[in-house]
Amino acid sequence: MTRKILLDADGRPAGGSYYGPFPSRRAAEAFAERILDFFKVRRCQIKIRRDPAFPGCIYSEMKMCLAPCFSGCTKEEYDVEVNRLVEFLETSGGSLRIAFEQERERASEQLDFERARTMHKRLEKLDEVLRGRPEITRRIQDLRAVILQRAAEEQTIGVFAVEGGHLAEPSFVRFGEIASQPRSAEQIFRDYLESAPHAANGDLAEDVSLVSRWFYSKPREGEIFFREKDWPYRRILRACSRLLARVEGEPAKSPAPRPRPSPEGAS
Repeated sequence: MTRKILLDADGRPAGGSYYGPFPSRRAAEAFAERILDFFKVRRCQIKIRRDPAFPGCIYSEMKMCLAPCFSGCTKEEYDVEVNRLVEFLETSGGSLRIAFEQERERASEQLDFERARTMHKRLEKLDEVLRGRPEITRRIQDLRAVILQRAAEEQTIGVFAVEGGHLAEPSFVRFGEIASQPRSAEQIFRDYLESAPHAANGDLAEDVSLVSRWFYSKPREGEIFFREKDWPYRRILRACSRLLARVEGEPAKSPAPRPRPSPEGAS
């Protein structure tokens, strides 16, 4: 668990994969504890000695860890298990779900109904864990989203792109002027979101923290949409309509002050 993100010379996360953000350290630890039930990797901080005489810990006794601390497995075997966990995080649980479904199908074809029932229960447990995962949590490098907020200017939406965890310079869509422009509202969003990658000049850890604090704030001003295969433009435009349809005279919210504009409420 960390609030710091190490970067390489190109400004990309270094030293491993970073997964999040979570609302608190406690929430991150609780999620980690639940997903580690599906993997036999270390939860302890014991120095790995690979000494067969070393007694190990309770997790190895419960068969919840491959026990590299006392040579309970080879390095290659442990690396395979760690890579399974990394793939799980990088696919938001999809890799493990596919593996469980395939195992359940094989068991059914072999008429091993007890095994099929066991795998079905594991699938249900996995789905329960994934349902409790906040939508924003993912590999930080894959955090691509757009935040929409009603701006102080009348009939205007502030648009904040998040690219690889970095908060980009905002764009402002002035719906009151769109009727006189050659571009539609959707095209304006496309030009902003699908243009050349936004410059990642800010501090990644700071940007992730700002977005996280805004996302988990209650009440939260604005809406957020994540890019999966493509941007959900229709949903984005409907959200703009909702934000602009607020009661006339309600105080408008503007982005919180910082060297670069950021989503309101994040700082």
